[in-house]
Amino acid sequence: MASDTRRIAVIGGGPGGLYAAALLKRLDPERSVTVWERNAPDDTFGFGVVLSDETLGGIEHADPVVYRALQAEFVRWDDIDIIHRGRTQTSGGHGFAALGRRRLLEILHQRCASLGVRLRFRAEAPSVTELAATHDLVIAADGVHSTTRETYADTFRPTVTTHRNRYIWLAADFAFDAFRFEIAETEHGVMQLHAYPFSADASTAIVEMREEVWRAAGFDAMDTTASTERCGKIFADALGSRPLRSNNSSWLTFRTVVNAHWSHGNTVLIGDAAHTAHFSIGSGTKLAVEDALALAACIEEQPDLPAALAAYEDERRPVVASTQRAAAASLRWFEELATYVDQAPRQFAFNLLTRSRRVTHDNLRLRDAGFTAAVEEEFGCAPGTPPMFTPLRLRGLELRNRVVVSPMDMYSAVDGVPGDLHLVHLGARALGGAGLVMTEMVCVSAEGRITPGCTGLYTPEQAAAWARITDFVHTSAPGTAIGIQLGHSGRKGSTKLMWEGIDQPLDEGNWPLSAASPVPYREGVNQVPHALDRAGLDVIRNQFAAAARHAATCDFDLLELHCAHGYLLSGFLSPLTNRRTDIYGGPLSNRLRFPLEVFDAVRARWPDDRPMTVRISATDWADGGTTAEDAVEIARAFVAHGADAIDVSTGQVVPDEDPEYGRSYQTPFADRIRNTLVVPVIAVGAISSWDDVNSLLLAGRADLCALARPHLYDPHWTLHAAAEQGYDGSGAPWPLPYRAGSRTPPTGRTDAPKPRLTLG
Repeated sequence: MASDTRRIAVIGGGPGGLYAAALLKRLDPERSVTVWERNAPDDTFGFGVVLSDETLGGIEHADPVVYRALQAEFVRWDDIDIIHRGRTQTSGGHGFAALGRRRLLEILHQRCASLGVRLRFRAEAPSVTELAATHDLVIAADGVHSTTRETYADTFRPTVTTHRNRYIWLAADFAFDAFRFEIAETEHGVMQLHAYPFSADASTAIVEMREEVWRAAGFDAMDTTASTERCGKIFADALGSRPLRSNNSSWLTFRTVVNAHWSHGNTVLIGDAAHTAHFSIGSGTKLAVEDALALAACIEEQPDLPAALAAYEDERRPVVASTQRAAAASLRWFEELATYVDQAPRQFAFNLLTRSRRVTHDNLRLRDAGFTAAVEEEFGCAPGTPPMFTPLRLRGLELRNRVVVSPMDMYSAVDGVPGDLHLVHLGARALGGAGLVMTEMVCVSAEGRITPGCTGLYTPEQAAAWARITDFVHTSAPGTAIGIQLGHSGRKGSTKLMWEGIDQPLDEGNWPLSAASPVPYREGVNQVPHALDRAGLDVIRNQFAAAARHAATCDFDLLELHCAHGYLLSGFLSPLTNRRTDIYGGPLSNRLRFPLEVFDAVRARWPDDRPMTVRISATDWADGGTTAEDAVEIARAFVAHGADAIDVSTGQVVPDEDPEYGRSYQTPFADRIRNTLVVPVIAVGAISSWDDVNSLLLAGRADLCALARPHLYDPHWTLHAAAEQGYDGSGAPWPLPYRAGSRTPPTGRTDAPKPRLTLG
């Protein structure tokens, strides 16, 4: 136990600060613990608080007295109602527990007082520097506007992001019988109500909308009383025409707080001072209470305070990061709500329920099998068929399932000719059950290769080798489609094989590079490309067209034009890499000009009944680069020219990018394009499980899901996904020579007799 924590100061009397004080005093009654709270004991600026069973379990173990008091107060319910366009979709089995924030504070006040914690209400805490000098530990629980965080900003290094929606916390004097999401499509735009009960006769009611909708509706000119009355009228049906009330409520914009470090000397941040997560996943109080539990446990377990604070941050940071990723996905979903309102009713409800990616198709099926089955039926799933094994038609090509083996460079060709490794790699994954297997980026010229090991399609030898591969796929894995991705490296060419030094120039034998502008990939590292003139543009356009003609002869089923990842065509699209002043540079319409010329030339040489897709980088993950809004317009342009689907990737355009990595982290960009333009999309990026695939498809965020690393780990990923879901239909047939392996092999015995008696 950290014995150097005798005098403890807590700044802020919210649930996190109070619970930390109570726990630390309970663990050592000899400690002196003081809480400073600027407001009165009964002041509170929210209404209801939702806690999870996991959080309650931690409270029960750490302090049974508080747990029993909470248990006596909780309102519990299982259902979520989603009301949109006059129709209610209900999903059950969710298990919520809530109570009033004021009552929660009363319970914690009583517990602190009974333990001997000094509570100083209506009192500004002394400066944190003063407290740090006179106490062994200072716990900063001073909220989203934390003075402590700002005082030591050089150490904590906070990042505060303000988001696009306005919201207001209100209450209704009756209890909803479910967690209710209601959508109002007004003349000013889409608004939403988040409502849930927190006592037998009261509910929280949060009204939220985009900033521009808020202004158009005139809320910016209303006081709290007028805003409250107006919200009550907008959601009168949900409220049964009963009024809403406020409690010092005001319209807010949510601020996401992230800190690089959570402690400075003997001062530590908890709760909203350290991190925030959007209210739509009900996490603020939950995270603060869990912080308090972890901090107290680490102080108890570690030999001194520095070790305890380090252990606390090590324990909590990954949990908080995961919660913030889920909260960010939920927040963005509500920011983009207007793009979803035309979805089919059950799909809209499923999309809302799975918005944070924490609730998935499989998880929801366990909670409410009937609701999930209804969503599947509306989607078009045959009985017993998971969504991923439903077919999809693109022009004359019908894919038997929605799984794509994503393009993966093998860097193993000789003079651009694919060899036995490519045959085995692509052939094995075709046998593995995917609906569509994509080649790596196949280069349209020797100068357009990324590395000396990249494949091409500009010689008869290369065409013959590719024809061998497509013939194997069509003959040995009938029903599997194989697609080719055509591209040109641009400024990212003439580099070493990936495992020899990714994006590093060759030690010798470099070839000249061409690009939209003479901007090297890495200044001082990669060579400066020459800017393409009219003649050079014509040559490359014709090289793409010739490669497309060869691809048709090779009998590929689908062709994808690679306009992503900073390669040549991507380099024209991004303002970070295209600095031209002619008709191919400047505004997006000009930057699109050459990629569209190439697309048209390829489409003219590609058979009309075969589909053509385009891969784009929907964001550069860098200031001044391509934005999500740009990506929609880029996709719109390619669709207008005949693209059958958009393959939505991100980044790899500039070396100083800052991606927001996480599970399915690129899918929101595909989602936005799909639901704005109503065009099929291929989602990529950290989609790792069949449950993810099913969830994305059912929610209407993607039409196809491309997976790379999972297929490197398991070439038969799709067939194994079918077996794990108990599916044995036409969407994933096992090749006849492999059919004996279609069941999971037996393992060691797990049914040994259990001991029945204990003899003492």
